[in-house]
Amino acid sequence: MSQILGVKFNDYGQVYYFGSGPFVVREGQHVIVKTDQGMGLGKVILVRQAPKEGGDEDEDGHKVIYRLANEKDMEAVAENEVLSRDAFKFCRACINTHKLGMKLVDVEVFFDRSKMVFYFTAPGRIDFRELIKDLVKEYRTRIELRQIGVRHETQMLGAIGNCGQMCCCRRFMRKFVPVTIKMAKEQNLFLNPTKISGICGRLLCCLSFEQKGYEEFHGMCPRVGKKYQTSLGAMKVLRSNFFKKSLSLLDENFEEQEVSIDEWNEIVNKPPSDEAKAEAKARAAAPKGRRGGRHPVPSGAVNGNGGSEPAMPEQDAEPDTEAKSVRDERKRRPRRDVPRKPDVPEQAAAVSEDGDDAKSKRARRPRRRRRRPPKK
Repeated sequence: MSQILGVKFNDYGQVYYFGSGPFVVREGQHVIVKTDQGMGLGKVILVRQAPKEGGDEDEDGHKVIYRLANEKDMEAVAENEVLSRDAFKFCRACINTHKLGMKLVDVEVFFDRSKMVFYFTAPGRIDFRELIKDLVKEYRTRIELRQIGVRHETQMLGAIGNCGQMCCCRRFMRKFVPVTIKMAKEQNLFLNPTKISGICGRLLCCLSFEQKGYEEFHGMCPRVGKKYQTSLGAMKVLRSNFFKKSLSLLDENFEEQEVSIDEWNEIVNKPPSDEAKAEAKARAAAPKGRRGGRHPVPSGAVNGNGGSEPAMPEQDAEPDTEAKSVRDERKRRPRRDVPRKPDVPEQAAAVSEDGDDAKSKRARRPRRRRRRPPKK
């Protein structure tokens, strides 16, 4: 029965699937396959059984491998690695000679040496026509210069991430997904570039790994900062905790409570319980302190002359008729008429009644004569 083989041509490359054909292949072996770029040698990292055999292609559309690799093939691969290192040094020397603003990352030599690919990074477009002429003259084969991004550069070279392990792009990632700053905000991370950026200087790829879980959690949570009516009374949502799957709430007594998502679904949008109603009535019936106004003068208070007099009981107090007459006289006294400036509408109305508007006022103003330059 035919097999479906998962083949990788380099450690950081993608996995391509081929059919084993008449060969029996085990995981870890090297095989020779035909590609669009020519013959290539790859390593089998996955083996699974196929239902039926086919010719050049099986029923799933997978191409069949050419043959198994032998010792001569492995020696040719070792020679290609040495050639790749020499080409890397030579290309870097040519870049310095031509003073090109580019950084060489890696050199790939095909199995049959039909093509050499030079990977580089650059901030913009580079005119490398003279560089290609030098490389073609030196190696007498097809030359391709391919510009890559900083993420692919880290994937090729490898590095240690902030977590202390090998970067995910080097270990298992084969395709890059877009990562946005919105993901960091939804995951409640500090928007510090040094904390949320990787070795390549871009946002961490692991932000996309947890984004789906955060989206599901935020879909179950209420809106933060909004008040809701619950069976425990009015509650305001302060924050949510993704790891505990809980919510922090602020009740009417300004006390913070923490409930789980399941408990929140049970109490939200339900009439308040009898305990909550009794507690609200007790708060409403409680006496409130006076925030302003004059306080009653205690006995033995200081009088207006600076002395202290004992306060007399109300039944023994006699009305001060003289002071009362003075107050009544002040109330009957007419207030002074203070002239005030007329408002803008009144002023406009007065101007219109007199028949004098702003244009006529400007017309009456004397014009300033321009000073003529002295005659020569």
